Amino acid sequence: MKLALFFTEAVSLDTWDKGGMLSREIRPYLELKSFFEEIYFVTYGKNDLKYADKVGQGITILPKKLNIPNRLYSLLVPFIYHQELHSCGIFKTNQMLGSWSAVLAKIVYRKLLVVRCGYQLSQSPQNWNMGPVKKFLAYLIEFVSYKMADAIILTSKLAQDYVCKRYRIDENKVSVLSNYVDTNLFRTLAVPKFTNSIIFVGRLEKEKNLDSLIKALVGTNYTLDIVGVGGLEGYLKDLAQSLRIKVNFLGKIPNENLSQELCKHEFFILPSFYEGNPKALLEAMACGLVVLSSNIPGINDIISNGNNGFLCGTGSEAIKVALQKITIEVGARKIVSENARQYVIDNCGLPNIIAKEKSIYNKLRVN
Repeated sequence: MKLALFFTEAVSLDTWDKGGMLSREIRPYLELKSFFEEIYFVTYGKNDLKYADKVGQGITILPKKLNIPNRLYSLLVPFIYHQELHSCGIFKTNQMLGSWSAVLAKIVYRKLLVVRCGYQLSQSPQNWNMGPVKKFLAYLIEFVSYKMADAIILTSKLAQDYVCKRYRIDENKVSVLSNYVDTNLFRTLAVPKFTNSIIFVGRLEKEKNLDSLIKALVGTNYTLDIVGVGGLEGYLKDLAQSLRIKVNFLGKIPNENLSQELCKHEFFILPSFYEGNPKALLEAMACGLVVLSSNIPGINDIISNGNNGFLCGTGSEAIKVALQKITIEVGARKIVSENARQYVIDNCGLPNIIAKEKSIYNKLRVN
């Protein structure tokens, strides 16, 4: 049986590479190559064939063929790659945006459809400022995709509950697979740690609540290292400078090099207003960092406060109080650090995630 993975609309292998995510995103499919006769990557990159050596034999890249807007291309791609898609047994989405390409291909070729979704369009931060028409379209895309799916993969029980209730989906159709972590790559490393050091990894956008984190450091001797880029970088730099907070903006770091950077720090803080199943948090836990994160859905089903991490409010004062508390609890931090890594090994390790995904495909074959 062959599998076709439909990339998120406008996303390419080049997008992943420039974002430092290429190795992380393709790794599961390198593991799945031996399970399928062939895997096709249906992408939006005109020059994505240059990554053929990265994916190797068993994965065929189907790059963007036409110089037209991505939205129009997403509707035509099931016909552009008629021969390849007709030969597949399973179509899979990577995210909800662009899922209509896979849904259309299912209708045309009458194949099995697996809808994988890391976050819900109808719940995403981008949806907060949408007008009623765009909100309805987000709902419609999710409704049709989930109803047409033969199997659904979501990254948390919270997402499963939301989808099953809102779209009246049978729970037996839904599998919960956490984002995976390569625990051989992300592990405790014997590197010197900076004293009084905090690290954040993620996009520099409003929903990450980084201004509250920076304000929480007023009057402390902590240094904050920020890995990532985003639209608020200039604002956050100005804020840190005006408050005289030591903040280093490190930009993008390739995922394969990130564990080295994480392990130099004592604490990882994720003060977000909204999260799904944050990979950065799981990777920091796998590295044995003491993690402090906001007490919100998507995080509080990962972190058990005081057991494998610490939870706090999203306000700057709540973050400061929590940080002060864990600073003095040196003995508790060691236990929490060990529990954090064990949680990731047990729930998010790549071998476990791949085994669960294979079982989904096997079940589809039998049915």
